[in-house]
Amino acid sequence: MEHVDAELFTDGGDNAVVRLPGRRFPGVLIQGDSLSVLRAEVAEVVEALNQGDTSAACETAGLLLADLDALLTRYSAALEAHKIPRPY
Repeated sequence: MEHVDAELFTDGGDNAVVRLPGRRFPGVLIQGDSLSVLRAEVAEVVEALNQGDTSAACETAGLLLADLDALLTRYSAALEAHKIPRPY
């Protein structure tokens, strides 16, 4: 294990925006339990599609998209607050 100093652009929380040494842009640190939830939502979409249930797949995909949009909004706000251009 290596210890490094990282820059924290938001509160710690479940999805902190941090920049590691040597990186130009910050990233989003997602806690393991939150990552597991995102993975489970993707698995639900795949399972529903495999079963031909496009309605359930669309519903779950919509929830997943909302979760990812919230992460991206938090990331964008943190960059804007610190006058860092977006990498996209």
